[in-house]
Amino acid sequence: MHGHAQHRAATKTAHVQAPTATGRVRNKTRHTTQSQEPTLRSMSPYHSFVLRFAQLLQESKSYPVGDTERPSRPGVSPDAPRVLLFSPHPDDECLAGVLPLRLLREAGMNVLNVAVTLGSRKERRAARLEELKRACEYLGYGLIPTGPDGLERISPGTRVQDPAHWRSCTEAIAKIIALYQPGVIFLPHAQDWHPTHVGTHLLVMDALNLQLSRFSCYVVETEYWCTMPTPNLLVEANEDHVGDLVTALSFHEGEVARNPYHVSLPALLHDNVRRGAELVGGCGTAAPDYLFGGLYRLRKWAQNQLTDVLAQGKFVPRKANLGMLFA
Repeated sequence: MHGHAQHRAATKTAHVQAPTATGRVRNKTRHTTQSQEPTLRSMSPYHSFVLRFAQLLQESKSYPVGDTERPSRPGVSPDAPRVLLFSPHPDDECLAGVLPLRLLREAGMNVLNVAVTLGSRKERRAARLEELKRACEYLGYGLIPTGPDGLERISPGTRVQDPAHWRSCTEAIAKIIALYQPGVIFLPHAQDWHPTHVGTHLLVMDALNLQLSRFSCYVVETEYWCTMPTPNLLVEANEDHVGDLVTALSFHEGEVARNPYHVSLPALLHDNVRRGAELVGGCGTAAPDYLFGGLYRLRKWAQNQLTDVLAQGKFVPRKANLGMLFA
């Protein structure tokens, strides 16, 4: 009797509509067993994986933001090749990913973050600049402001509707390029969705067109809001790289308070390996044994135009000589 009671407690009655021979619908009763919560014994290893992942995400809510001391790092040589990282907003210096960081640490290049704007909310700009300074200091990047409030209205619409303002902004960027004479420039790709990201792409390309014809540099396009259709570099990142990027991103306290996107960065960099295997290596190519990676498009600016420098896509492992990419 006790066993029958247990069986009844574990089942529920469901009424379903069953068609009769005449096409009419009649009620039919069946008994189905209630689903039970998965037990540790019944869970697959993937349930355990997802559970631990969810626990980490919950735990990360208690981590401090903007409260990590900068580790001691070697300085950059005064005559080191310069890299200009054109960031549409404060935080894009982190979201641009691992390649600028590796160029600093492994190739000894001087990475300088150009703060194109300080965001659209004027009341937050002073705070965002301070957050940016701390993030750049943590990573070891230099910082080049474009003005006390950054540049205004950097978007494709402004380029068409207010050509005088656009020209003024373009000349400001052109002066920075002419002054620093970078060997490498980073900028968002042309379809990176957000108006300021797309605007920054157009702005930097217009500024390059104002340079003397003898000026040349490598141009590396980045992605964040929208994936690139044709990246040609998949650059491996190790755990230390990713940890530093997430930590630096946490210094943007006002932004991550409304959307904790700093803790999702490792997942994005992990998924880049899946996508990059075939986008960079070709359809059907096996994924390299990377935990994390960044996707980029590398070309060269010379004689006032962009030219391809890679005959095919390239995987860049953690032990690669990065200087060979820009030789």
